[in-house]
Amino acid sequence: MKLSVVIPVYNEAATLEKLVAKVAGVDAGVDKEIVLVDDCSEDGTRDVMKKLETAHPDWKFAYHEVNQGKGAALRTGFQAATGDLIIIQDADMEYDPHEYPRLLQPILDGHADVVYGSRFLGGGPHRVVYYWHYLGNKFLTTLSNMMTNINLTDMEVCYKVFKKDVLQGLALKENRFGFEVEITAKVARGPWVIYEVPISYYGRSYAEGKKITWKDGFRAIWCIFKYRFVS
Repeated sequence: MKLSVVIPVYNEAATLEKLVAKVAGVDAGVDKEIVLVDDCSEDGTRDVMKKLETAHPDWKFAYHEVNQGKGAALRTGFQAATGDLIIIQDADMEYDPHEYPRLLQPILDGHADVVYGSRFLGGGPHRVVYYWHYLGNKFLTTLSNMMTNINLTDMEVCYKVFKKDVLQGLALKENRFGFEVEITAKVARGPWVIYEVPISYYGRSYAEGKKITWKDGFRAIWCIFKYRFVS
């Protein structure tokens, strides 16, 4: 059994090396490969990536020559991944790789095909940050649940784990943060069993590099209705 950790990267020069060191060092209970995709960063991230590529020839690296968005970077990473299981890992240190065993367990136990982390199930430390972001996440998750008839508590969470055959059965199209809505709708429509597990959340502020904005929220609403009907 092998886990592919797919890391989309955009302007994360300040955190990338620290993050991948944590990913490499964690014992997930299975073999692990690291797949990094730089989405045309402009802050020196690509130099960090090249340094890592020299130091770790066994890892996988991909580079977009034009910025396309998180969804596009993830599609590139999924195509390169060879693991039986695939987990999404942001490069910004908001999520702790030491929680991989908890996220993998429902799949390894034979209960789940897909596992979502949840920042709202009370599983660990949770940084106090933006109230309106919290409210927005709750609203989007509720609206998504109404369209998909599933009862997630945190649709927009980074940590999502998939059996590889699940991703191979999905035609993903969204390039940016609409990816979270799209993949949730398409997984919910399929025959797969979905579980949630509680995770910690070390959120960051906009001054620290947070990227998602209110515009992404409006796109998410559009995608929730779009993928209710579009496969």
